[in-house]
This record gives sequence, structure tokens and C-alpha cells, in this order.
Amino acid sequence: MEELLNSQSFSGEIPIVPIRKWGRWVSAVIIVGAFVALILGLRHAQIVWGDVPKFFAYRTMINGMVVTVILACACQGLGVVLGVAIAIMRRSKNFVVSWCAWLYIYIFRGVPTLLQLYIWYNLALAFKTLGIPGLFSVSTNSVMTPFVVALLGLGLNESAYYAEIVRAGFNSVDHGQVEAASSIGMKPSQTMRRVILPQAMRVIIPPTGNDFINMLKATSLASVVAVHELLLSTSNIYAANFRIMEALMAAALWYMILVSIASIGQHFIEKKFGNDQSNPSSMSLKLSMRRSLSPRGLMSRGRRGTGGFA
Repeated sequence: MEELLNSQSFSGEIPIVPIRKWGRWVSAVIIVGAFVALILGLRHAQIVWGDVPKFFAYRTMINGMVVTVILACACQGLGVVLGVAIAIMRRSKNFVVSWCAWLYIYIFRGVPTLLQLYIWYNLALAFKTLGIPGLFSVSTNSVMTPFVVALLGLGLNESAYYAEIVRAGFNSVDHGQVEAASSIGMKPSQTMRRVILPQAMRVIIPPTGNDFINMLKATSLASVVAVHELLLSTSNIYAANFRIMEALMAAALWYMILVSIASIGQHFIEKKFGNDQSNPSSMSLKLSMRRSLSPRGLMSRGRRGTGGFA
């Protein structure tokens, strides 16, 4: 050691040797090898790849894709509306309302989605007619069309999950802001609309995008109740020409395109709500406080008997 320190070649600095991370290289080689093997396997598979673009552009396939998008949007919209309502009911101080909301979530989250579709599809076996006795009555079969069955089965199932997402968003808002809004005379409905919801959106939006992407794929379950969405349209194509794998690959390509478009939209929406400078929650709270502290706001609160500030 002394000889090393006294040597002229020693510069006084300890050399820094980077750590060789062999695990990264090994995992990269394995992944690339698996990808190449998959490509080679698909290349030698007994699939007529030239028929895939032809099936992709079939009018039946395109019509099924349109039905898939419409059904997914309708089911997601129903799930969002009911989910927000159920989440608000869960926060209610009324025990009966809160318990009913919990029971709703428990039932629709506990029963498999496919089983729910079968129950709605066979509802006419239990109830021949639907309506209010003495006022009106309609045949169950005339109401429970395949599209309505899919809308109820997928939409109600989604609402149960979405209610928990919204409830988590509500719980992410600090309770002190709710108390502050109440102290300036806001009603509970105003607090929910102007304070809680805008801030909870930053927590609610990301899983909402994931839910919609999942809904696009979950619409394939509606094929069992004769909804002519993308999967059933695909089965109609390969039932006529027996090109099963080619038609399924074309359907998979359509699903990937729809999911990619939804993912792009989700990215921009998350970016908008994740930007602190464009966060609508703070603007909404500032605007609400400014209106409440204005002379008109103070006079309106005085007329309601809430009184002014001490």
C-alpha cells in the first residue's frame, strides 16, 4: 500500500467502476428471443394472412365494430351516472340509504357479468309482463331486446365498480375543505359540485379510462345474448367460410385499434386533469369563496337566516 501511495502513477483519485447490471441484459435477451420466436411461429402458422385485411374491411365486421363502440359508450355512461349516484348514497348519513347503496354494490360486484346477462336475457321466464298494476303493462320480451339486456348487464355491473372508484375519489378530498365550504354558507349540494367533485376528478379519471378500455373488450360478452357486436359478427363471417383464425385475427386488430384510440384519449384527459396550473378544483373553490364573500353573497345568506361572519 505504501508503495502504491508513493508511486508517481497514483493520481490521488479512486477510480469509479460502474456496476455491471447483468440482469438487465439477460432479461432483454430473453424478451427479444421470445418476441422473435413468436414472430417466427406466427409466420409458419397455418393462417392465410392475406385474408386478414379482407375480413378486416368486411361490412359485417365494420358494422359489428360500430355496435361495439355504441354499446361500450352506452354501458359506460350508464355505469358512470349510476356509479356517482350510488357513491353519493354511500356517503349519506341516512342509514337506510347508505345500506341500500352498499347492498347494490355487494350484489352486482358479487354476481359474474356473464351470469347477469343470462338472468336479464331470461327475465321473461320469471316475469311475463313489466309495468305498474292498474296503469300500464308491457310484454317482457318486447322490452328486453338483446341490446337492452347487454346495456343492463354490463352497465349495472360497471356502476357497482365505478361507485367504489368515485367513493375513493371523494375520500381523497381533505375534510377540512368541506368544513371550509360549509363555513362560508355552501349547501351540501354546492359543496359536492364545486369543491369535492372537481378535486376528486384527478383520482377518478385514470381508473375511468381503464374501465372504458375494459368495457370495449367486455362487450364481447354480449355475443351470448345475440347482440351483433364485433365478436358475433366475426363468428358469422367464419361460419360462412371456415376461415376461423383469419377472421379472429381481423377482430383482434379492430379491438387493438379501438383500445389504442381510447388509450390516447385517456392520456390527454389525465394530462389535463393532472396539470396543477389548469386544476379546476382550486379555481372552483376560489370562485365559490369569492361569490360567497361578495356583498350579494352575504345579503343572500342573511336572507336565508344563516347570518354573517362574527
